[in-house]
Amino acid sequence: MANPVTKKSLLSLLILICLTSGCVERRLTIRTSPDDALVTLNDEEIGTSPVTTSFQWYADYNIRVTKPGYQTLETHQKLKAPWYDYFPFDFFAQILYPGRIVDEHTWSFDLEPAQPADRDTVIQQAQTLQQETQAQFE
Repeated sequence: MANPVTKKSLLSLLILICLTSGCVERRLTIRTSPDDALVTLNDEEIGTSPVTTSFQWYADYNIRVTKPGYQTLETHQKLKAPWYDYFPFDFFAQILYPGRIVDEHTWSFDLEPAQPADRDTVIQQAQTLQQETQAQFE
């Protein structure tokens, strides 16, 4: 049978580790030029730029940036994990490291002004679409 003092010591040590354990805070900031563009990250609106959000996973992210008077920007970016997020370093970084680790990333995007559609091109596209639609029903 184990000594009660040993059990109390182990329990105290476990509580101390839990209370002093660090964590990793992951933040992504998206900036646009011009500001105040609506930012959508993986089909979820996260706000208007500049906007900061937390993230859980290092992966490919789909980004859509929209603003009236500007062309919609659709792209993707990859967030790569830092060295301390790989085994076995992740254990020490997330559990035993005594402080907080902040992993910050910033992406910047330039929006292009919207180009007015050429009237003749729009009419031609409409006529082509109309002919294709009629051919489907004949």
